[in-house]
Amino acid sequence: MALQIYNTMTRQKEPFETIEPGVVRMYVCGVTVYDDSHIGHALMAITFDVIRRYLEWIGYEVHHAQNFTDVDDKIINRAAQYGVDPLEFADKYIQKWFEESDALNIKRATVYPRASQEIRGMIEMISGLMEEGYAYQSENGDVNYDVTKFEEYGKLSRRRLDELLAGARVAVDPTKRHPMDFVLWKAAKPGEPAWDSPWGPGRPGWHIECSVMAARHLGGRLDIHGGGADLIFPHHENEIAQSEAFEEHRPFARYWVHNALLQFDGEKMSKSVGNLVSTREIIENGDAGPFRLMVLQTHYRHPLTFSEEGLESARNGYRRLVNALRDYEVDDAAVEPSGNMAAQLKEAEERFRAAMDDDFNTPVAVAVLFDLARIANAASGEDRRAAQSKLFELGGEVLGLPLQQSIAEAATAGGDAAPFIELLLELRQELRKEKNFALADKVRDRLDELGVSVEDTPDGPVWRWSS
Repeated sequence: MALQIYNTMTRQKEPFETIEPGVVRMYVCGVTVYDDSHIGHALMAITFDVIRRYLEWIGYEVHHAQNFTDVDDKIINRAAQYGVDPLEFADKYIQKWFEESDALNIKRATVYPRASQEIRGMIEMISGLMEEGYAYQSENGDVNYDVTKFEEYGKLSRRRLDELLAGARVAVDPTKRHPMDFVLWKAAKPGEPAWDSPWGPGRPGWHIECSVMAARHLGGRLDIHGGGADLIFPHHENEIAQSEAFEEHRPFARYWVHNALLQFDGEKMSKSVGNLVSTREIIENGDAGPFRLMVLQTHYRHPLTFSEEGLESARNGYRRLVNALRDYEVDDAAVEPSGNMAAQLKEAEERFRAAMDDDFNTPVAVAVLFDLARIANAASGEDRRAAQSKLFELGGEVLGLPLQQSIAEAATAGGDAAPFIELLLELRQELRKEKNFALADKVRDRLDELGVSVEDTPDGPVWRWSS
């Protein structure tokens, strides 16, 4: 089956076809950097990292852009509280984002444009929209987009202007022609960052930056535009209105991909509710791998319910995968498995591909990983090595689980325990010689409970960490 992707625009799965053969242009809306990131941000980043990794694994060249909103009311207000420059304040959180993304094994995007570095392009796009009659300057100096001029406004969110107005809590703004008009350029206020423009000093609105960045860094037409489901309206709706008006109504993106939001026991994660968990907290607790696995065990279009019980289950599952790889040498040369093992690994990869080709169905793909762990644990010699290699490829390289780091950490821990395990096995051998089989079996059973698998061979017992 060829790759199928669910398109928010059409509300159905569609065959994946790129504008340029073999090349994917993917734009993902990034974070507004005014505070520490939380696990909802991490969920989004992991989702699109996996999409990118899979596309690259099946042979595409992916150009991935993810922006940073570093000019925004929240940043300005927070920086003023601390008495620091807003751009320097934002940069501190950008660096934190990179550190946390690296810890979650998220591949760096091809480019990370920042709003503050794209002002010239924004002014050019706004000028073009004004010339074509899609935008106007208000009495207060702001430049607004006139939503009534774009006939298809609301096509992504499936809402009509009259419905939006009836259902929205929109403060009356006499400077706007229509209550749903949105700002493209904000007139400068005392003490705020400002840039010169044809409409006087000011700064860009939020929505315009992504249209400009997509045009500059990815050529203006996207194969995939992604982000959280909360961005469908108004942010992505407004991007479409700007970009397609500026580019003479050509489709801005072929596929709109949105991840569902994270919940706490059915309740939406919210700063006002006080149920935010920071990304840094997850990382510092040593749960980068388990959290990533937890995300993958729910389909990206379904809300992920976060709980300590769920995270503990993910820890146990992740430990099973790592234990199956404890004696795996990442840089070893490929081996030739037996015919039966080769057939099992081929079948596992086919199931993995089928799952991922079905709109990136990671829960089914993860189930294949556990099957591979079981296969590896039951095998020995080159067959075991081949099964481990396939597990590492699909789990680490494609799904992005930080297995290489975890294997190294497990090897260190295993090295510390090895002398004690060897001592217990020597004791067990003595017990067997004395025909004290009950106590010898108890030693083996307890080792098994602790994750140590013992195999009796003609040359003596051999042990390894099991799942």
